[in-house]
Amino acid sequence: MNVRAAQVILGAVLIALVASGCSGAKHDAKTITLYTCATDTVEQAVIKAYEDKHSGTKVDVFRAPTGKLNARVAADVRSGGIKADVIWACDPLTMHQYDKQGLLKDWSATGAGAIPAKYRTRRYVGVDLLYLIAVVHKGTSPPATWADLTKPTYRSAVAVPSPTFAASALGMLGYFAGAPAYGIDYYTRLKSNGAKQLDSPDDVLTGVAQGTYRAGFALANAAYSARKKGSPVEVVWPKPGAIAIYAPIGITTRKGGSTRAAAFASFVASREGQTIMAKAGAYTTLPGLPGPPIPAGSPIVSPDWPTLFGDSTTLLSRYAKVFGG
Repeated sequence: MNVRAAQVILGAVLIALVASGCSGAKHDAKTITLYTCATDTVEQAVIKAYEDKHSGTKVDVFRAPTGKLNARVAADVRSGGIKADVIWACDPLTMHQYDKQGLLKDWSATGAGAIPAKYRTRRYVGVDLLYLIAVVHKGTSPPATWADLTKPTYRSAVAVPSPTFAASALGMLGYFAGAPAYGIDYYTRLKSNGAKQLDSPDDVLTGVAQGTYRAGFALANAAYSARKKGSPVEVVWPKPGAIAIYAPIGITTRKGGSTRAAAFASFVASREGQTIMAKAGAYTTLPGLPGPPIPAGSPIVSPDWPTLFGDSTTLLSRYAKVFGG
């Protein structure tokens, strides 16, 4: 084979490799990588609907509790950059921290204007709500207020989720820290009354259902779902109120990421996406959609998010002195 022939063959091989690479890049552009801590039944319902509407698009999911999600993001950053195209977190504090790291880009969700402004920022939009309520084992006297759980009636019978593991528990900590007559001392009183710390609200719900604990802090939609399936629990909305925490979605600054990330995130925030979520058992941020129950007249409160953005490290440190890390 002469030199000219060899050059022609080599050129053909290189062209084939480049074409192959371009083909792969095009395929990757249609694959969306989602990092989330959302409930799998809700997240999967939305993903299926989106994939059905967008032939050839694939949503790859990494789902984990917030603590593990943060660890995954940190590992990405250390190894060259975020590998998610979309992040669907379970609280605004987590998204605020990602934003501070430069991991989120400016984005306005198409069709999300009907979602209340308090759930929208320049870089993320709240798409569902988590309500921290009390659950009691069937037959247990329900607490009228959160403070009742520190009384002798519930001695050594209350389970508390960890704010270092679950975003909803961190939001709960933020609310109580600033609530009149509660503060961090509320956790001290719980601990002194024999309350036990578990990882997540789901762990608390399981413990109460099994009778290991008579009361605890859990998520309303999970508690209603468990009760509907026959679990021996009662759902209580104590005063001053169920603690509402909004779960936001946003698109990342990933280099060479999916061109369809914004379209997917917008779909989750749209009326169509929100309706699918409500049918799958989520409380949505878009008003007026059917979803899990909220008893008439039930009080609802929220953390002071701007304060929590600046104080979370201090709060966790103070909490750790009571219940440990």
